[in-house]
Amino acid sequence: MSISIAIVEDEKNYNNALKKVINYQTDMKVIAQFFDGNEALNNLPKISPDVVMMDIQLQDMLGIEIIEKVRKDMPDTQFIMCTSFEDDEKIFNSLKAGAMGYLIKGESMDKILTSIRDVYNGGAPMSFSIARRVLNHFEKKTTEVKGYDELTNREKEILELLSRGLLYKEIADQKCISMDTVKKHVGNIYRKLHVSNKVEAINKFNHFKN
Repeated sequence: MSISIAIVEDEKNYNNALKKVINYQTDMKVIAQFFDGNEALNNLPKISPDVVMMDIQLQDMLGIEIIEKVRKDMPDTQFIMCTSFEDDEKIFNSLKAGAMGYLIKGESMDKILTSIRDVYNGGAPMSFSIARRVLNHFEKKTTEVKGYDELTNREKEILELLSRGLLYKEIADQKCISMDTVKKHVGNIYRKLHVSNKVEAINKFNHFKN
């Protein structure tokens, strides 16, 4: 049984090139082509293909919006973003919307065909540069959260006072401790948060608060 595929791509030459290469395979077939978002939005749920190759920046809407709107009506369909955009916001918004793959348009057709098979079989194919960004994002978040969790309650209190703009002497007076003790706590805060100055420490504190 062949993998049924729909292509949502407003660049006609690329859309047709994808269709031609996919239909040349014995295990997959393009059952629909859409050249604008509204057409895709209205018709995708009716055909529920196994895989949708989705462009992000269509002329009339974002491909991310389409996935958000049709996802619940197409529980068995897997979406692969196929786009020229590599910025973090679009990557993570696509994944949050329900895309299981993210490919850059410069990828070879072999990579695209392999990705279709992968996502159909439960994988999450991504271009190398995208996978690296995703891993770096989560690695960074893990380090940040871990660092904040390592702070003692007193260190968290001092970090909060620093974020309010208080000077070391004012913190010492408010907490009834010496300036040297404040400096020692601040040094521990920098070490645990992996920062080298007050601005970086406060930025991380604001990130944790939000």
